[in-house]
Amino acid sequence: MYQYDPDLAPNSEEWLELDEQERILLIEQHHRCARVKLPNLAAHAIFHSIVENQIAEELEPVLRAMARLTTEGLTRHEAVHAIGSVAAVHIYDLLNSKDDAITSQARYNAAVERLNAKSWRDG
Repeated sequence: MYQYDPDLAPNSEEWLELDEQERILLIEQHHRCARVKLPNLAAHAIFHSIVENQIAEELEPVLRAMARLTTEGLTRHEAVHAIGSVAAVHIYDLLNSKDDAITSQARYNAAVERLNAKSWRDG
């Protein structure tokens, strides 16, 4: 894999064969080439990678959310951002919680399942 385009799903097998840092660099490269101005390109790319990894690993709530969000009118790239926003809140909550891994994962899955295009756009 030599390029990343958030509007096209990467081949899951090829994606997962890459080193995590390679994935992040591909995502950063895409955003630089697209001249997307971001407050923190590295953090942005990390959350893209988290979502792409979950898709490639076939995490069911994320797969359902991608299908739902794109059906509701978001581009694939926007859907990655929407799910990434849930992941960001989840990670913040993890740092401030005493939940075990199972409870934490259940909370994340439920938040992803509740996500819809309108709620994300309304932010």
